Amino acid sequence: HASAISCFSQSALQSVLWLFIYLFFLRWNQKHVFITGCDSGFGNLLARQLDQKGFRVIAGCLTEKGAADLAAATSPRLKTLLLNVTDSASIRSVVEFVRREVGERGLWGLVNNAGRSVPIGPTEWMQLEDFAKVLDVNLIGVIDVTLQFLPLLKKAKGRVVNVASILGRLSLTGGGYCLSKWGVEAFSDSLRRDMQHFGIKVSIIEPGFFKTGVTSVDLINADLKRLWARLPQDVKDSYGATYLDDYIRMQGFSMNILCSPDISKVTWCMEHALTAQHPRTRYGAGWDAKFFWIPLSYLPSFVSDFVVNVLAKG
Repeated sequence: HASAISCFSQSALQSVLWLFIYLFFLRWNQKHVFITGCDSGFGNLLARQLDQKGFRVIAGCLTEKGAADLAAATSPRLKTLLLNVTDSASIRSVVEFVRREVGERGLWGLVNNAGRSVPIGPTEWMQLEDFAKVLDVNLIGVIDVTLQFLPLLKKAKGRVVNVASILGRLSLTGGGYCLSKWGVEAFSDSLRRDMQHFGIKVSIIEPGFFKTGVTSVDLINADLKRLWARLPQDVKDSYGATYLDDYIRMQGFSMNILCSPDISKVTWCMEHALTAQHPRTRYGAGWDAKFFWIPLSYLPSFVSDFVVNVLAKG
């Protein structure tokens, strides 16, 4: 008799558990999320992660190969689109596709993840167009995509998740990257306050250092050599003959120590921002962000300058 009751209890528990899983899946199965920058890195992993959870993911990719590879690795629910965030016409085309997909439900989530790092390096080595190349993707692109998607987000009372960086707290290098991420922080804060009236929640992801295309040492070093090669000889002389090699060596040393291969720490933050009833305003992603860079950003400048200079000397 006791055994029969125990079996019945286990069966009932399993039924309740399966019902909970079914209801959870059903809840998110009708929610659409659009993600930019899904060729690789954070965007690619998030697209696959949300697809497995039952979301209807629409992934923006810059290249046809990136789109094809992602489609092959995911369910038929996931849709891929080619998107260049620096081209307003490209964004409009994507918005029209998404509008047809979501219908009257609207868009639940927008994740502005697309970004680039280079040109990055000493400020004096830059020209104005070097700043523009990065700002056009990392900041103007984020603003353009967000503005065009806002009507669909308002319908769903959805979520905006913008990827900034700890370099939006501390400017550790020259070029457009830090500027763009500080801009993303400011844009997201003003957007969050403006959208509260419409029930839209805005979250900022602040990753530390992770191994992605953005932190590729080979890519960054090749571009540094390009920047150095075009400098006037008198500017090169002012830095000294060994400056470039020392800079590249220091950067490689720092990246190897700091960059984590576990990018799921970032995508977990993104998923939480999309699914939590009360998402956070800011997510420090990675132990270095939480316990080193973000606390360092609150200290007096002479302290943060000293720490950064120590790291720069290896």
